[in-house]
Amino acid sequence: MGELFGTLPDGAPVYRWTLQRGGVRVRVLSYGGIVQSAEVPDRDGRPADVVLGFPGLDGYLRHPEPYLGALVGRYANRIAGARFPLDGRIYALEPNNGPNSLHGGARGFDKRVWDVEPVEHGVRLSRVSPHGEEGFPGRLDVSVTYTLDADGALGIAYEAVTDAPTVVNLTNHSYWNLAGAGNAGGHELRIAASRFTPVDGDLIPTGAFGEVDGTRFDFRAERKVGSGYDHSYVLDKGVTEAPVEVAVLRDPASGRVLTVATTEPGIQLYTADHLADPFAPGDGIALETQRFPDSPNRPEFPSTQLRPGEVYRSETIYGFSVR
Repeated sequence: MGELFGTLPDGAPVYRWTLQRGGVRVRVLSYGGIVQSAEVPDRDGRPADVVLGFPGLDGYLRHPEPYLGALVGRYANRIAGARFPLDGRIYALEPNNGPNSLHGGARGFDKRVWDVEPVEHGVRLSRVSPHGEEGFPGRLDVSVTYTLDADGALGIAYEAVTDAPTVVNLTNHSYWNLAGAGNAGGHELRIAASRFTPVDGDLIPTGAFGEVDGTRFDFRAERKVGSGYDHSYVLDKGVTEAPVEVAVLRDPASGRVLTVATTEPGIQLYTADHLADPFAPGDGIALETQRFPDSPNRPEFPSTQLRPGEVYRSETIYGFSVR
């Protein structure tokens, strides 16, 4: 059993689990599957927490919108008009981002208490999302496993099955700050993507694939991140059976390096330009591995449909090193 972290207004207890291996210490909450902290050493061996989080449960309850460290679903990112077609029927979702659905709705996976059990070098979180939750069809049985390998890399493996056709897109919404404090805009980033998904004023993809060449979206060579990004990158590798390295984030001052490997075809770069008290805009950088936004309404995008008898699987590995 993890340690008691707090109690929700309805009396439900929230527990915290600590994973420690390879010089890295990660803390995970049963509420929202949140990665509360990740302590990683710099080039001189000094540890610092490199993900944004709150010291107590109250912070997450009072400031839910940034999704700090959370496990988001059923559908990470946006679904236009909070509706999508599936097998000839239109499913209406709960809009929570203007007219659109964002990160699974008003009470997505990030605001649910998960069952947690220990596994070798990690923990497995699980819950059943009932048919109709936030408007999504089908009962979805979900498990997400967090592990640390011998080098301290954080692995996140997602699995889900359904009893009726539905759509699924899961990710982790950690904000990384490899300096441990301050603005992260000076971090250097590389993303193995030649294209991205241009968006409209509501951050909904237009359906086109834009070339990054010659634009501010080009991170194929490592450079400073800056600000002004909330876009999905079309990874050159596409969908893969095993995780492939797709991104590198580096803090020149501390020497800390974060590598991202995934099975997914996309990664959302969000420079946290709208973070508010107690944080400031740009204090973290989110690198969310996932399918593309609004895929249920975009047949030209990789499918997010899941049907009975199929198993949804996704895996991402966040590795830590110094340079």
